[in-house]
Amino acid sequence: MPALFDRKAGGSAAPFLPTSRGEMERLGWDACDVVLIGGDAYVDHPSFGLAVIGRVLEADGFRVGIIAQPDWTSAEPFKALGRPRLFFGVTGGAMDSMVNHYTADRRLRHDDAYTPGGIAGRRPDRAVLVYAQRCREAFKDVPIVLGGIEASLRRVAHFDIWSEKVRRSVLLDAKADLLVYGNGERAILAIARRAARGEPIRAMGDLRGTVTLRDRVPDDWRECDLSGLDAALPPPDSDDVRPEVVRLPSFEAVRDDPVLYAHATRLLHLETNPLNARALVQRHGDKEVWVSPPPLPLSSADLDRVHELPYARAPHPGQGDGKIPAWEMIRFSVAIVRGCFGGCSFCAIAAHEGRIVQSRSADSVLREIAAIRDRTPGFTGAISDLGGPTANMWRLGCTKPQAQARCRRPSCLTPRPCPSLGTDHGPLIALYRAARAVTGVHSVAVASGVRHDLALASPDYIDELTRHHVGGTLKLAPEHSEPGPLALMLKPPIEQFERFRTRFEATARKAGKKLRLIPYFIAAHPGTTDQDMLALALWLKRNGFRLDQVQTFLPSPLTLATAMYHSGRNPLEQVKREGATVFTAKGLRQRRLHKAFLRWHDPENWPILREALHQMGRADLIGGGPNALVPRAAARAENAPVKRGPPPRGKRPRPS
Repeated sequence: MPALFDRKAGGSAAPFLPTSRGEMERLGWDACDVVLIGGDAYVDHPSFGLAVIGRVLEADGFRVGIIAQPDWTSAEPFKALGRPRLFFGVTGGAMDSMVNHYTADRRLRHDDAYTPGGIAGRRPDRAVLVYAQRCREAFKDVPIVLGGIEASLRRVAHFDIWSEKVRRSVLLDAKADLLVYGNGERAILAIARRAARGEPIRAMGDLRGTVTLRDRVPDDWRECDLSGLDAALPPPDSDDVRPEVVRLPSFEAVRDDPVLYAHATRLLHLETNPLNARALVQRHGDKEVWVSPPPLPLSSADLDRVHELPYARAPHPGQGDGKIPAWEMIRFSVAIVRGCFGGCSFCAIAAHEGRIVQSRSADSVLREIAAIRDRTPGFTGAISDLGGPTANMWRLGCTKPQAQARCRRPSCLTPRPCPSLGTDHGPLIALYRAARAVTGVHSVAVASGVRHDLALASPDYIDELTRHHVGGTLKLAPEHSEPGPLALMLKPPIEQFERFRTRFEATARKAGKKLRLIPYFIAAHPGTTDQDMLALALWLKRNGFRLDQVQTFLPSPLTLATAMYHSGRNPLEQVKREGATVFTAKGLRQRRLHKAFLRWHDPENWPILREALHQMGRADLIGGGPNALVPRAAARAENAPVKRGPPPRGKRPRPS
């Protein structure tokens, strides 16, 4: 794979990338090559996308400025750094702006972890669209490049739960020149280098991990039309050596036909392995949305370099003294991996970071721990997390390169672990021990999610984790107890969680530690019936779990589970017009019921649970018996006035 950095920058790094004209002048700049616009506060740290892209460009010799959380009500704040010489880079932030603003039940959130003081409302709904519009108003002819998770998950036609319709590719709606999806370091460097040579950004659709608009499929490409449900792969033509592009159903087709939407989602996810993925094309009116194959994963050396660029490792001081919750959470943590081969159908990681895990070297991780010790104010010797999307996938992956180059499985772990998957946690155990041995470090926690079914392959890892890297609690995500929902989630059987729990608790007892597991579950996921949620509630009671925080399924764009939600079909299999359907709880009352089953012990949920249990013929679960979920109704309590909390702060119109 080509190296990410193939030349050295001239000059020294800026203490912070400039956010004002004054800072530019102190650096001796009259203009920026690239201005990055983002929905998060500017924290100059490798866990924040604006900082990573900015520092990567800076390391290649480009002058980069940042406008973080601008006032989007006019174009003036977007002119703060002047006209960029090459392009604007626009991102909604580390979170999708709509997910940032609204709960799964479309209620307005009242905080924002990526804003000083945790204050909500510092970014607009559909931030990518709004920011791009203001950039165009500020400097009409400056190219606009979209990136980040919000753009990445909207790169083709996508179902949008907030407007309850299928929307066009965000590239069209934003009227941008190019979209970068997935991990963007390699693509953004190539864009900047080629733009500096005078090449139009709209003509860079050959770059991996990009989306552009074309009038038609070029003659030097061979089109594989899979837009119909019954489309079959054409027979191979040994004389045709042209690269192949897969045609998805058009925007108009998937907008009007949910079954075709599920089919298109299946096709897209079959083309996410960068080692064999083909380009995709989807017609939108008179334009073709052209999706190049996914970016190649970074080598360990390149990932090390990205994490060890000269970050200030602090929030920009111009943002005030308000604490930024996301920064407070990660400032003593170290990311050791990217990507996840678990492939959960409700998760956006596969469509964004990819299924090939990219790991940093042990030396780089240890150097960052030392940098935290030496440079981060307030460090007391405790590393708060050593992890990533999944904590225990470091240096794991396919052991057979030829098989990996052909693989199109959505998950390496379900319905059963792939025999080609390496599962030896020995190197990770060695990394944990080395991290604990760093001078000045007294504890190293693992707070990122652990994939328990993977950990079972290395029982010694469970012991090491339990003895040395869990404080009071360990969070795991079995997500459900019943085989039907679990199969559609691409999660392992609940028995594997129970096996992990047995080992974890036995090790904790031997170590003399009082630890507990906190399991995460999802309510109202596609394929989950009322009976499934009842069975889960009974499992929770049998196993002594009383959950405080629970999650209701939120259909985020482009995931397989969202296609199930919208279409009632299962894109994990070939989609058929008359195929089996997937039930999904969609009404607000039923979604609340499913959530109530997860918190069966909460008195506020007892009325809705009593009513449901009567309707389900399970009145035997009401009362004082050992198997009862809820007590019998108390007339006085049920007829008493309902106490309501304070009204929500602020109002926002329903998103369109």
